[in-house]
Amino acid sequence: MASAANQAAAGLSLSKFAQATDLKKRLWFTIGALVVFRLLSFVPLPGIDPRGLAAAMSKTTGGVLDLFNNFSGGALHRMSIVALGVMPYITASIVVQLATSLSPTLEAIKKEGESGRKKLNQYTRYLTVFLTVVQGYFMVVQLEHSSGVVIDPGIVFRVSAVVSLIGGTMFLMWLGEQITARGIGNGVSLIIMAGIVSQIPNILSNLFEQGRTGALSPLVIIGAIVIAFGLIWGICFMERAMRRVLIQYPKRQTARGMMQGDKSYLPLKINTSGVIPPIFASSLLLMPLTIAQFAGNKVHGNSRWNDILLTVTGSLQHGSPLYLALYAAGIIFFCFFYTAVVFNPEETADNLKRYGGFIPGIRPGKSTAEYLDYVLTRITVIGAAYLTVICLVPEAMIKAFGLPQMQITGTSLLIVVNVTMDTVTQIQSHLLAHQYGDLIKKAKLKGGALRR
Repeated sequence: MASAANQAAAGLSLSKFAQATDLKKRLWFTIGALVVFRLLSFVPLPGIDPRGLAAAMSKTTGGVLDLFNNFSGGALHRMSIVALGVMPYITASIVVQLATSLSPTLEAIKKEGESGRKKLNQYTRYLTVFLTVVQGYFMVVQLEHSSGVVIDPGIVFRVSAVVSLIGGTMFLMWLGEQITARGIGNGVSLIIMAGIVSQIPNILSNLFEQGRTGALSPLVIIGAIVIAFGLIWGICFMERAMRRVLIQYPKRQTARGMMQGDKSYLPLKINTSGVIPPIFASSLLLMPLTIAQFAGNKVHGNSRWNDILLTVTGSLQHGSPLYLALYAAGIIFFCFFYTAVVFNPEETADNLKRYGGFIPGIRPGKSTAEYLDYVLTRITVIGAAYLTVICLVPEAMIKAFGLPQMQITGTSLLIVVNVTMDTVTQIQSHLLAHQYGDLIKKAKLKGGALRR
């Protein structure tokens, strides 16, 4: 059954959108910030030869760099000042979140409220700078080792390039925070989505060009598009699915007498871990392939080492049985691991007990925590299976139909659909708030007229 908010949102019209001045300002600010991000993705690092860079990047396709390049909207292959994108910030946020669950000191800081949240955000920024320095330095050193990429290698190029990368990443982090505060949606997520969406026109043009030349059958292209829409529908359905646990509150004694006990629901999402498991699994799985590609550019005389590199790259190719099996195993593992980190049944049970809430038929305290852990484990199995299917179907399509290696993978679809749904939900919330504001104003005017 649809909630009251959903029913009210269904009655919204475009006329309400035209009247929502604050919402339009937020949308224009968001669009302008994303345009700035796209413009920065074309600003190259100082001292880079574009022709040499294009030749070097063509030798490292299929690795983890392609994944990060997809999230940055092609900025990594162009080696722009925002080549690292917001991935250092995402990694730092995940590390701080994991550390908060494992460290009693950080957990105590988290419970301090707003001041604790500001401290953790500051730690995340410091870690972002550190990760950007490390990743940027190794990237710059690798560029110097690639022949013809750097015009004038040396300490000056390294310092200027690393400083440029730090400035680009920190600016994107600040831009994402500004979008969250003054725009619509989560700023960092929107920046990642903008990078992914920017690749869609090239992907579609390449796909239709291969259909025009006869490299791909029209039926294959139509089938791929239909399956893509089916995956999008499945993501929309599963991301809204949840298991609602009934919470009962006892009757309360007030000045007017005994009040009836309240009922509420504890919503447990089927996919509690979000898009983190596919990103982690694909990054770890593509890391050996990336290392093998970089090492292969330096090692030529050792035939034994070349055989090992060929074995690694051949076994971990997209669509190979070993790749699909390891990919599925990684997604399932990180689903359970990250869900256990994000949701703490014992803490939730203690909070329910503190406020007098209980699950009917379950004793408060330890029994409630065990029940919540049991329910969460069962729905995580469904969530892990859903993520595995979403991420493996595109890989199987590429292998079975002979499609070109597309940048829009299952992980990309998950990010785009999730961010779009969250943004639309926030837009509906602003429209509802504007609608309720108009109703309150009309009620006040009618009340004033009746008093007169």
